[in-house]
Amino acid sequence: MLPTVTVLASLGFIGWLIYRAVSGKPIKAHTVAYGVACITGIFSLAYFLTMDVVPQLIKIVVCILLGVALIIVAAYLQRRQPAKP
Repeated sequence: MLPTVTVLASLGFIGWLIYRAVSGKPIKAHTVAYGVACITGIFSLAYFLTMDVVPQLIKIVVCILLGVALIIVAAYLQRRQPAKP
């Protein structure tokens, strides 16, 4: 069930990007970085929860920490962009 949701979320995000590109709307870098961070968080959640070696509490904590790290990276990349004149 969870891998199916992960694949559908990925396809939905890619479809949304294609829709925005075709309709001529601008796609900002931080939007793409945030979407990639969310999808990566879902993938890591699906991966860690299917492992049987590690207890479930540790899996959930690692997924949360990975998601936080990816969101921080996305925010850092957004802040690094120079201001438009």
